Amino acid sequence: MSSHTGQSAVTVLGLGPMGRALAGAFLDAGLRTTVWNRTPGRDRELVARGAVGVRSAEEAVAASSVTVVCVVNYDAVDTIVRREAVAGALKGRTVVNLTADTPDRARGAAAWAAEHGVRYLDGAIMTPTTTIGTPAAVFIHSGPEDLYREHRPVLEALGGTHTHLGEEIGRAAAYDIALLDIFWTAMAGYAHALAVARAEGITARELAPFAKGIGDILPPIFEEAAEEADSGSYSGEGNPITSAVSSMAHIVHTSEAHGIDAGVMRAAEGMARRAVGRGHGADGFIRIAELLGRR
Repeated sequence: MSSHTGQSAVTVLGLGPMGRALAGAFLDAGLRTTVWNRTPGRDRELVARGAVGVRSAEEAVAASSVTVVCVVNYDAVDTIVRREAVAGALKGRTVVNLTADTPDRARGAAAWAAEHGVRYLDGAIMTPTTTIGTPAAVFIHSGPEDLYREHRPVLEALGGTHTHLGEEIGRAAAYDIALLDIFWTAMAGYAHALAVARAEGITARELAPFAKGIGDILPPIFEEAAEEADSGSYSGEGNPITSAVSSMAHIVHTSEAHGIDAGVMRAAEGMARRAVGRGHGADGFIRIAELLGRR
């Protein structure tokens, strides 16, 4: 028996790895869960666990007052929900869109929803599929606060923490883009570091403990840099941009000596050199964020 009084049903559109994880968490929480996917057959395991599989998206959204959408991008969302039959079935109901895309696409989706009488919340999932339904999951949401509060009991069935970032509908997507920027540039840096290390006879396993050490020093640096970015102070005491330029040049030289593409590091070095050229050589590295933001 579900503990989600008055909201015991939910629909999930999209049954990729993340969509299946979401539907599974809803089932585990005791919610009546209706599922649909454009590619047939992906619902078999979920149906065996008690989900209701249906043949069409319009049938799926009509089954619940709230529909959670999680597909590859907003083009896929549009293909599903903007069909006349689905839009009609959604009228007066709520869509919680957990699909990743840009803030502008989120705003466009919200505008379409308003025109068609659909209640709309946007959101993003900041953790892997394995965390869904556990305390480690992290979700962020944006849109009308009253709508978020109404459906929060259902959303909390997904586990973890849920943060409402404000009523501006593109805010969750904006956080998502910024945080993914950190993740993918970090992963690109790690992949490049492994290539350089291998060229110097160091295995990935040998490097890994020291790489983790680099990761461990970042949280306090992020906190300090955030204060500098918001205040505009950009202290370079102990590690000015000129020092960063020097160490980046060493990375570029070593990489290219081994025939390894150093394009990403050259780009970072170029940004740092431009900051120095504009008279900011004694500032901290995060000054670059201000220069990047100038039009």
